[in-house]
Amino acid sequence: MTHWIVAPIILPALVAPFIVLAARYHIGIQRVLSLAGVLALVAVACGLAWQASDGTVTLYQMGDWAAPYGIVLVGDQLSTMMVLLTSVLALFVLLYAIGSGWDNRGRHFHALFQFQLMGIMGAFLTGDLFNLFVFFEVLLIASYGLMIHAGGNARLRAGVQYVLFNLIGSTLFLFALGSLYAETGTLNMADLANRVALVSPDETVGIRVAAVLLLLVFAIKAALVPLHFWLPSSYAEAPAPVAALFAIMTKVGAYAIIRVYTMIFHPELEVTAGLHDVWLLPAALVSLAIGMIGVLAAKKLDRLVAFSVIGSMGMVMVSISLFTPAGIAAALYYIVHSTLAGATLFLISDLVRTGRGNLVLTPQAVMSGNALTAAMFFVGAIAMAGLPPLSGFLGKLLVLDAAFDSNLMVWVWAIVLSSSLISILGFARAGSILFWKAHSIDRPEGAEPPATPNSMSYAAVGGLVALLIAHTIFAGQVHSYTTKMAVGLFAPEPYISTVVETPGKLSKPKTGDH
Repeated sequence: MTHWIVAPIILPALVAPFIVLAARYHIGIQRVLSLAGVLALVAVACGLAWQASDGTVTLYQMGDWAAPYGIVLVGDQLSTMMVLLTSVLALFVLLYAIGSGWDNRGRHFHALFQFQLMGIMGAFLTGDLFNLFVFFEVLLIASYGLMIHAGGNARLRAGVQYVLFNLIGSTLFLFALGSLYAETGTLNMADLANRVALVSPDETVGIRVAAVLLLLVFAIKAALVPLHFWLPSSYAEAPAPVAALFAIMTKVGAYAIIRVYTMIFHPELEVTAGLHDVWLLPAALVSLAIGMIGVLAAKKLDRLVAFSVIGSMGMVMVSISLFTPAGIAAALYYIVHSTLAGATLFLISDLVRTGRGNLVLTPQAVMSGNALTAAMFFVGAIAMAGLPPLSGFLGKLLVLDAAFDSNLMVWVWAIVLSSSLISILGFARAGSILFWKAHSIDRPEGAEPPATPNSMSYAAVGGLVALLIAHTIFAGQVHSYTTKMAVGLFAPEPYISTVVETPGKLSKPKTGDH
């Protein structure tokens, strides 16, 4: 049993309290410790992803207690890919927070940042639904602290709204776990997959209730319409580096849907027949449409980016709701793209705020650092809108191709293409107001120009832009990997057998043992 798989959770869990106890009043030491922790996290994540790339499923049993009695962490291709994506994103977000000085505008930023990473990593690696709930709560508490970092009434109101919505999700999550445990006697995901399949169709009321409740919980996390109301204000009011890190938060909901509804409540299961395509796909299409209409209607750049996140999650959920290997493969490809694009745009919006003084989409004088900020916004907007040649265009093609066999294929194509046009118009409108029309506006006499973003801030955004370009260049290899991953998700026997048949304390004796 390898111990490396627990490192993505243990590292930030150790760094965070050390920062609070030993470096509370020394921002320089906090920065060094936090950055060193994230760099170590990236190295460990690379190793885990490489180990899982050939299909190897790695198991870690806490205290050597075997499933379903003990707590287990499981590293397969999906979970390690999400861990790697999170750690790389965290590195560039942290660099931006340090370079822009956001980390010094309030207390305990770096400790909360590490606890947030702990919660996200735990959610991706856990093999147990109850511990998924626990890690959801860890990241919820940390994210609330990060959201109100630097204070302000608007930020506090958005934070309270965010917490209330997620507490509703937590309550539903507990109800679902209670129903599942009452029906099956276990909450280990691999063990649940075996036991749910054995439940008689006449005794599935509790299972059906749990499946619906879990889908609602994960839909709240993924900001799926009509459960998306918490996102626009929360992301727009949050500090820019926090909002950029939150780009991975909605993907936690998408990950949970993929994991639970391909392993436990898979499409062929009679107990939950019709749950996926009857409700999930229409909601995803509406989310995509509302998100991109919000992009066109937004009056501030930060809200425009927040609505684009809702639209991109709609696109991800459209692909997931097809529940085919092609659909899941396209969704995984698009998850990487939308996470990087959303984080890039949130950081660019802060560059605009720094160089312009505000984010209102009205013509104003030319901002500081106008040319470089405009170039980065151009790349980020092309990526999020899905224009060629960047990865968003390729991702949308994959989603459209995966939808060919769907009964709602016409609706999928119509809404994806029309929403793409709307998003192009929305980003073009914002770009022209911010960067083009600004040249016709003179700065008032005596007014001091806003500050110019520093080079470290630009370097952090440039790193994310470079990742978007790399994601495009290596699109073939990435899609091949996600296709192999999706096929494995619909054939979870290696995952299940690794978790429930690995020897440990209280494990069942093998045939021939005495």
